[in-house]
Amino acid sequence: MANETRIAKINDEIKREIGSLIPRLKDPRIHGLVSVIRVDTARDMSAAKIYISVLSDTADGREVIKGLSSAAGFLRHELGQKLKLRLSPELKFILDDSIEHGTRIINVLNTIKEAEGERHDD
Repeated sequence: MANETRIAKINDEIKREIGSLIPRLKDPRIHGLVSVIRVDTARDMSAAKIYISVLSDTADGREVIKGLSSAAGFLRHELGQKLKLRLSPELKFILDDSIEHGTRIINVLNTIKEAEGERHDD
């Protein structure tokens, strides 16, 4: 149980630090509103899955993930120094499109609601 609490704290710290490091990256593939949604670190600290959301009209989420993946060594090094970890986990970035998916659902529901309103106005 204590290890799970420790991992949860590390996940929160990694989420916060990666979120603050992303804007400093100079890779042109990384643009738009890039947010760290969730971090899942392995119990043995060997790897961390970092779920990323990208909100932008011009940014391709897959390209942002490629940019982050190419910066993974730098980010891993920075994490190790900032969090004072003996073993800094291997970073794997995963595109999380749940926010975008939710936005699409809301837009569809609003369209249906508007169509219903127009039908009742006739």
